[in-house]
Amino acid sequence: MQTPPQSSIDLPGIKKLRSGKVREVFDLGDTLLFVVTDRISAFDVILPDPIPHKGAVLNQISTFWFKRFDTIPNHLVTEKFEEFPKELQQFGEQLAGRSMIVRKTKPLPVVRGYLAGSGWKEYQDSQSVCGIKLPAGLKLASQLPEPIFTPATKAEEGHDENIDMKRCAQILGDEIANRVKTLSLEIYSRGREHAAQKGIIVADTKFEFGTIDGELLLIDECLTPDSSRFWPKDQYAIGQSPPSFDKQFVRDYLETLDWDKTPPAPRLPKDVVEKTSAKYLEAFRRLTDSELATA
Repeated sequence: MQTPPQSSIDLPGIKKLRSGKVREVFDLGDTLLFVVTDRISAFDVILPDPIPHKGAVLNQISTFWFKRFDTIPNHLVTEKFEEFPKELQQFGEQLAGRSMIVRKTKPLPVVRGYLAGSGWKEYQDSQSVCGIKLPAGLKLASQLPEPIFTPATKAEEGHDENIDMKRCAQILGDEIANRVKTLSLEIYSRGREHAAQKGIIVADTKFEFGTIDGELLLIDECLTPDSSRFWPKDQYAIGQSPPSFDKQFVRDYLETLDWDKTPPAPRLPKDVVEKTSAKYLEAFRRLTDSELATA
């Protein structure tokens, strides 16, 4: 029997630390349990209708990349439910396929390296992104001469704030800031090359980093449809924004409504939910050459 979509997850007896837009985080003592729900948000508002399989897709794509980039330290302990502690074994229906146990890190205040594409508005205003001067004449969706690292500070609510590399170094120190930049560009480049072979353009993405005893680790999620802008290679055209592999159908539908983009959000039609779920599953299958593991 297929597990129904999970909008929220509570585990009686297990301490929940926080609920994000998509993820629930539980405290296991020395480690954390990350559980990815099927919630979806648009315009910074969580919608009432979950997207089937979305949480499992995000969790398993991150796991795929963490293992593929095995030379880059990350926070993953295990995603295999059978290896979870005894006290979690009763929660298989809620956890299997959509959760991972991770090491506790101290997250860095500068968390997001946006690469290529996300600074279109800033480029139009100043021909630069986060203080990086770019060539004249670029159009929407133009490929940059080379990927750029554009740091931002983490916002508790709303959007993160883009900063330049100088400010990044002031916050983190020169050594950590340069290491974050180097790792971000390396992970992005390796991920982009793999995705391109599968017919996906990774236009931009964000990475988050944390530290344990001075060691820098890749944390949170990695190169998922929610943390990245995935475009189908066969529909790419300079001068227009190609359809993405995440919330495209949701955003397009919401834009047709007389909704002010504040809570409460409207319900989604069944066909929008189904098309969105199919897009997430397509991204997973293309990137990993495998079928999704579900509870």
